[in-house]
Amino acid sequence: MIGGKLQHVRKARELGLDVIHAQFPDEYDRGHWPYVDQALLLDYGDIDRLLPLVRALHTTYPFQTAISLFELGLLPAARINEALGLYGDSVATVQLLLDKWQMRRHLAERGISPVACAVGRTAQDVRNFVQAHGLPVIIKPVRESGSLAVFCIRDQTDVDAAADRFRSLDGSFEAKDLSFTDSFDDFLMEEYLDGPEISVETLTFDGRHVVVAMTDKECGGPGGFVEIGHSQPSRCSPETLREVTQLVTDFLDAVGLRHGPGHTEVKLTSRGPRIVESHNRVGGDRINELAEVVYGVDMERYALASGFGVLEPLTASPDPRGGAAIRFLTPEPGQVVEVTGIDAVRADPAFVDLRLAVAPGDEVPPLTWNEDKIGHVIARGATATEAIANGRRLAAAIHIQTKPVA
Repeated sequence: MIGGKLQHVRKARELGLDVIHAQFPDEYDRGHWPYVDQALLLDYGDIDRLLPLVRALHTTYPFQTAISLFELGLLPAARINEALGLYGDSVATVQLLLDKWQMRRHLAERGISPVACAVGRTAQDVRNFVQAHGLPVIIKPVRESGSLAVFCIRDQTDVDAAADRFRSLDGSFEAKDLSFTDSFDDFLMEEYLDGPEISVETLTFDGRHVVVAMTDKECGGPGGFVEIGHSQPSRCSPETLREVTQLVTDFLDAVGLRHGPGHTEVKLTSRGPRIVESHNRVGGDRINELAEVVYGVDMERYALASGFGVLEPLTASPDPRGGAAIRFLTPEPGQVVEVTGIDAVRADPAFVDLRLAVAPGDEVPPLTWNEDKIGHVIARGATATEAIANGRRLAAAIHIQTKPVA
């Protein structure tokens, strides 16, 4: 297992699997010991260092596959599997999903989800793209995730400054938060896709795709691209869901995904659904927890079990058994003075889960990308609409008072 969370190695052990864990040294501790047989503690993004160590370990402690449920570990896992001839999706497939420009060109060649786009480096590149496709225009990294460094140019006066604005973000993120060291060398320009966004959560069994859930999204933050709420099941019409299912199935076939989980983001535009991006992993932001509540499916367990035959493959999409929603806590930036309301929220009948990463004295950062969120509450309901209302009510009951940082 490459990277990931403590819960992932625990779930692998619960499935009866032996675990070799490659992890950043500062993210591995005694909590991992009961679930890990061998540990490689290093920067696993350095494949030239990782691969020789893995080869040597494989000769004395053979393993069947390398897997990652974490964005930064997806490509290292695929490279290990390819180098050692093991079970897993190809490097070519994983690279297509990580590189949005490569993905767009691949889809365009096949007539799937057409979206105007180009790679830029200069202000003139932005001007040329706007002249060809009009405003608004999306600017974002070619190979990152989590709504990192995504912004929209809506006004002609912002066009000339767009390249400098993007490049000024270099150095604003920790190195281990970035998939690639050169992520701010150039940028992807895309036509603006109007309409709401949903994500499609899938499991693939030897090339057969099963839609587990569709997740409605609510975005906010300064640029409107940070996800502040999710809910399942989707409240879209059956016709729309069928159209999205066909699009995502065609997309996964086109990129060659054969095994494991998928998390594909789709915009429901006025011209029909369009792919935003996709990942060969389970969706973040606790989407898996929503799927467990609504559909009874733990996608992480299926991802870990892929290729081992320890879980029976799904034969069809599961039926929902209620609704669930997550609401992220977004207090004013500053230093936390007081947190109240937690006990009352935990006692509420609609309560499912609460996570809070700050306490008095800690600092709440401005909300610029998904990793800036400091907590969430998950609520259930008889329907998605009821769960959304419950989530908003419980989130509003948690008061996080902040003061400006001197």
